[in-house]
Amino acid sequence: MEGLGIIGGGLMATALIKGLLKQGYPAAQIHVSDPDPERRRLLTELGVKTHSANQGMLEALPPGEAGGVVLAVKPQAVPEALSGLNFPALPLLSIVAGYTIARLEELLPAGTKVLRAMPNTPALIGEGITALSPGPGSGAPEQAWAERILEGLGRVVVVPENLMDAVTGLSGSGPGYVYLFIEALIDGGVLAGLPRTLARELAVATVLGSARMVMETKEHPAVLREMVTSPGGTTIAGLARLEQAGFAGQVMSAVLAATERAKALGERK
Repeated sequence: MEGLGIIGGGLMATALIKGLLKQGYPAAQIHVSDPDPERRRLLTELGVKTHSANQGMLEALPPGEAGGVVLAVKPQAVPEALSGLNFPALPLLSIVAGYTIARLEELLPAGTKVLRAMPNTPALIGEGITALSPGPGSGAPEQAWAERILEGLGRVVVVPENLMDAVTGLSGSGPGYVYLFIEALIDGGVLAGLPRTLARELAVATVLGSARMVMETKEHPAVLREMVTSPGGTTIAGLARLEQAGFAGQVMSAVLAATERAKALGERK
């Protein structure tokens, strides 16, 4: 198995490592750099090799046997993380939010093959969906490598980079919308007289089961909604109230607002 370098050892990097190990990726082939000694200690417990300096990590990758490097730091830490590195002739896969391929290429040696990915927080438990955008210099081998690595976080879809802001507004920010909806369902159950623990169990199972119905039946959500909406029944009464409040339009507006914010962040220098 090819060697893998990871710059940054935070939550998403740790989730990626755990996913790879679960798939059988050799821990000894994974090298991670992070300046935080506590993070390095925790990562060492997973069996991976840790380094305090990014350059030291890159130099430790086995020559001719490394597949690539993953950049997994906070956006504000990117310039410092890449500054002055003697970067090897390997592809760089960035999972840094808001950083375009063009901005990354400015910080890397000419000719570096850059790929950009946007995972979401369910990736922390291996249930995420990640959008992958290969850069203009990346070919089929680099894309295949990146997909193999990202599958440790969940599902992977390939999209052109010009759609990445919209992906961020929907799946990247989407868990936040869903959590708010679940919270509102729970509070609604409590308002109706249910104990909070029971309301929580019912709300979470309802959202999870409904999502699985959409995934497994392949039916349009509107078709499934009609299946549970009887004339004069309870569901249509609740749906009517949501429509009166502009629920669907507000959700669409939220996705658009998050998309515009992602676009603005990506334009910062």
